Amino acid sequence: MALIAPRATAGLPPDDARNLARSLQDSNDITVFVDGTVHRLPNEARDAVVDLLARLSRGETVTVSSVEEMLTTSQAAELAGISHTYLRNMTDRGEIPVEYRGTHRRIRQAAIMAWLEKQKKKQADAEEADSHAEENDATP
Repeated sequence: MALIAPRATAGLPPDDARNLARSLQDSNDITVFVDGTVHRLPNEARDAVVDLLARLSRGETVTVSSVEEMLTTSQAAELAGISHTYLRNMTDRGEIPVEYRGTHRRIRQAAIMAWLEKQKKKQADAEEADSHAEENDATP
């Protein structure tokens, strides 16, 4: 797993902290508005947001960070639906970025997902080209 740069936020001023603490008391319903659209958070996200807000309400400085999923070559190959050897060859050619932990290769899940998306696009483009070729063949 790779740590993504953390972001620190200073604690809230006392009045804001008290108001937030009062709002959070006995509440499990967290609703978020993004560009005027209401989003109800799933339980996992709600728990993280409530924890963050509770810490801020106590006047604590909060640091938020995330960890990006790193996969072994076997896990990445399984996710991509390809062989372990084929994946290793692609990393050797630089087609899929790889990081080393000692002698072990690790691949970001996002890199595999991007490669899969690229493959889907290639396939769709090839199918579209075939369709146009068939239309041209059928035209007298």
